Amino acid sequence: MPHRYFAAAKRAMEEAERTQMDAIKRAGELVARAIADGHMVYVFGASHASIPAQELFYRAGGLVPISPILAPGLTTDVRPITRTSAIERMAGYARVILQDVSLGPGDVLFAISVSGRNTVSVEMAEEARARGATVVAVTSMPYTKTVTSRAPSGQLLYQVADLVLDIGGVPGDAAVQVDGVQQRVGPTSTVVAVAMLNAVVVCAVDILARSGVEPPVFISANIDGADAHNAALMARYRDRLTYL
Repeated sequence: MPHRYFAAAKRAMEEAERTQMDAIKRAGELVARAIADGHMVYVFGASHASIPAQELFYRAGGLVPISPILAPGLTTDVRPITRTSAIERMAGYARVILQDVSLGPGDVLFAISVSGRNTVSVEMAEEARARGATVVAVTSMPYTKTVTSRAPSGQLLYQVADLVLDIGGVPGDAAVQVDGVQQRVGPTSTVVAVAMLNAVVVCAVDILARSGVEPPVFISANIDGADAHNAALMARYRDRLTYL
């Protein structure tokens, strides 16, 4: 039985690799341009969609000027966890979250939402674009096309983005049907989203290096000499990194 999940995840990954390379390259170009021009890259997701956002910051082999927007009530350490579902449907919360975030022209925001329907993600993207930032939606097109928006604007996340990274999968996310069990199990969205976002980072680093810009890349803190290397890089962005 475990092989069925690996098979489902592999199908989703292969579909992403087959269909999303152009979008990943375009996202990499956006990230590279932002960093080369002295701007920031922000990443936001609510509830489990915050997990890919957390993957990208302060990460071995990751880019220093990637800053997560980790909003109160929208990460998976909330008790009760069901509160995240209520909060991500609240109108106006995205604007409150962004009051303390210096997101603006030249910056890039990756907004992650598998269904793409909930208010906070849609309004986060709308507010980012209103501020002049470029928005990349990370969402499941097969899923989002089966749902209606919960946002006051009536828009789904992909409809308010400048670029879409389609993580594919199936409506409801869980991909494996077990005999005798009504509900499917084994969601694939996190696996695919993390892979695609890391691919964007690799692409951006390659573009920066080929253009003669030294990419600001973290070294694992468990490698000798990494602390000094990482501290020097973080000092360059300290006033703009939301996690420092």
